[in-house]
Amino acid sequence: MNPVVIVGAPRSGTNMLRDVLTQINGIGTWPCDEINYIWRHGNVRFPSDELTPDHATPKVVSYIRKQFDKLSKKEKLQIIVEKTCANSLRVDFVDKVLPESKYIFIYRDGIDAVGSAQLRWTAKLDIPYIIKKVRYVPLWDLPFYLVRYFWSRFYRVFSREKRLAFWGPSLNDMQELLKNHTLNEVCAIQWQRCVQQSAQAFSDMPDGKVLHIKYERFVDEPLIELNRILEFLNFDCSEDNILKAVSGVKNSSVGKGRKALGEEEVRSLEKIAGDILRQYGYL
Repeated sequence: MNPVVIVGAPRSGTNMLRDVLTQINGIGTWPCDEINYIWRHGNVRFPSDELTPDHATPKVVSYIRKQFDKLSKKEKLQIIVEKTCANSLRVDFVDKVLPESKYIFIYRDGIDAVGSAQLRWTAKLDIPYIIKKVRYVPLWDLPFYLVRYFWSRFYRVFSREKRLAFWGPSLNDMQELLKNHTLNEVCAIQWQRCVQQSAQAFSDMPDGKVLHIKYERFVDEPLIELNRILEFLNFDCSEDNILKAVSGVKNSSVGKGRKALGEEEVRSLEKIAGDILRQYGYL
């Protein structure tokens, strides 16, 4: 089994990157958006997604690895790609489960990410999306998630902002943040923490284990960037397959979130996430 974990804050191009990679023959993933249910098994009642290596008990490690092995053998994959945004808050936990894994850390302008994320917080019910994901909920965890899901939908009906009770990676202090900040501010803090905690974990890893990808560069030069990724993975692929994999990549979302939010809101959010925006060259 050769696992590759894509790590990134919500709405930072993680889906796009996963879909490009899994167009390559021999590289595959689960037929659903994310597998947070699998990652959380054994820690389902922990109040956030910020799991630590201590949460990776032998039983938890065995269960998660078994799911990777099962998919890898079933699909006869050379590389199994996994993308769950909540992993950006628990990289050290993931690495204890999959110590042989390589990581692709993709980051994007946090203000663009906020503009996209706040739309997901207020999104309507998507039945096909739910059905795809529910197949991978461990049976004994299902009652917990059903109650949680229906509560979130019920909350949306009566919420002043018409938002879900929760969405995306869950921070340790998420409820306090939702109580004291606007939805856009919560999205900015969510993005900031995901990037910050991922970067901290990756800074302690050896060379050759992590590849950093800038979303804006990838969508501008997908062929160059995909070849860089395949070289990092030591994976040979035909030029035709590579061209086909990046054929749907577009850069039309760059700047879209900033434009939708407006100058005044952008300035306000830049004050919140300014340090990380500046660190990655977005401010």
